[in-house]
Amino acid sequence: MTAPRIEMTIGPELGPRTALGPMLQPTLMELSRPGRGEGKVPHPPADALEDIPVEHRRAMPPALPELNEAEVVRHFVNLSHLNYSIDSGFYPLGSCTMKFNPKINEWAARLFGFAKLHPLAPDALAQGTLQLLWELEEALKEISGMAAVTLQPAAGAHGELTGILMVRAYHEARGDHDRREVIVPDSSHGTNPATASMAGFTTVTVPSDERGGVDLDALRAALSPRTAAVMLTNPSTLGLFEDRIVELLDAVHAAGALAYMDGANLNAVLGKFRPGAAGFDVMHFNVHKTFSTPHGGGGPGAGPVGVGEALLPYLPSPLVLREPDGSFRLERPGERPESIGRVRAYQGSTGVLVRAYAYIRAHGGTGLAQVSEDAVLAANYLKSRLGGAYEIPFDRPCKHEFVATARPLKEATGVRTLDVAKRLIDKGYHPPTIYFPLIVEECLLIEPTETESVETLDAFAEALIEIAREAHEDPDLVIGAPHSAPVRRLDEATAARQPDLRWRAMTGAETPCPQ
Repeated sequence: MTAPRIEMTIGPELGPRTALGPMLQPTLMELSRPGRGEGKVPHPPADALEDIPVEHRRAMPPALPELNEAEVVRHFVNLSHLNYSIDSGFYPLGSCTMKFNPKINEWAARLFGFAKLHPLAPDALAQGTLQLLWELEEALKEISGMAAVTLQPAAGAHGELTGILMVRAYHEARGDHDRREVIVPDSSHGTNPATASMAGFTTVTVPSDERGGVDLDALRAALSPRTAAVMLTNPSTLGLFEDRIVELLDAVHAAGALAYMDGANLNAVLGKFRPGAAGFDVMHFNVHKTFSTPHGGGGPGAGPVGVGEALLPYLPSPLVLREPDGSFRLERPGERPESIGRVRAYQGSTGVLVRAYAYIRAHGGTGLAQVSEDAVLAANYLKSRLGGAYEIPFDRPCKHEFVATARPLKEATGVRTLDVAKRLIDKGYHPPTIYFPLIVEECLLIEPTETESVETLDAFAEALIEIAREAHEDPDLVIGAPHSAPVRRLDEATAARQPDLRWRAMTGAETPCPQ
């Protein structure tokens, strides 16, 4: 069937567009033509089905689209052009560190010896990969101040779970079975309380103070003989460094608990702050954020975990060991009996780890410190540019990201943060993180990273300032955005709760797929 063309009414400055056509094309099922997909190479033999027992054969062919190879390739290339990526534009996604990453690291990850190594290859045939993993562990130890690192966890949240499982093993080994609570600040990543719950703990939330830091009085009141750990993101999701970190960690340890650091925002403090040296007992690294591998869309990622001396026995196994003769091997089964065991198959997301290694070696210590200096400078510059158009809740200098709010705009014009974000799409930008952290009303969480030029930052600031001006002059223009995207604004709540994942032919020019 021929896909219908749906007219869209949009803002006067852009003119009419169609929802289907150059921007949004028919689906593969709509492009399908009977018999067109039979030109497979190599051609299957005529008796290909005879080796399959009759009772296991399909009664009818699967309802798959039939197209030639060129049509399939063009379809997916056209779809890829609708994607927004760090290679095509600025990606100011707060709390995610979506920075441009050097392409040479992609080359390194694709080197034959790394990419084609069988995961069950014996140690003698995997010396290059094992050496790289061991050296990466050593580098992460130096960067974090931790005593040891495991590379197994597949992502940041998986690293959190690994860390909290080690915390649980530590307390149980000491016979401290009553420690079943984990304290998390109200500005924490949502994965922190989720991780604690998955590991069998109860979460206790403590509020932030008026300066955006953890309320130390509330924390001290929450600490008890039941506290197993405190999970802290530093710098926080408000983009602020906990400047009373020594008092906080002293209070945690005095209560017999352990301190966990969420390393999602490590990009702000490379070469400036070593969590292990400060007193944290365990932390995870989002190496796909901080040390290369453009991420998003569900992966790939890697979440190595570093520990202090207290948790060394419980690290997942196998670790990579260096022998006295300079060769490398994996720990053998049972070699470290207190280990919590494997948390992932094989040795983790090795391709991501190769990229991280290449990034760290290319920058060196001074280069990594410069990364953080530039990220902090960019965030504070952008924050100063936006201060006149949006409210900045905290007047302290930020780190790599900052929080702004459209609350005054909403009160004056009815334009909400969601509207601002959708209008940014019309101006060619991916919106920043919105409505997170939850403790800031009508929140925008903006992270420019160190990789963007001042011209890019200025252009983005001007776009946001212009949207604020549009909100006062023509609120409906902003509330109705986006106007130039392939589709108009969706009912996101319904789409999330009642997804329609099955293709069915449309029954009319403006009729959605039948339910």
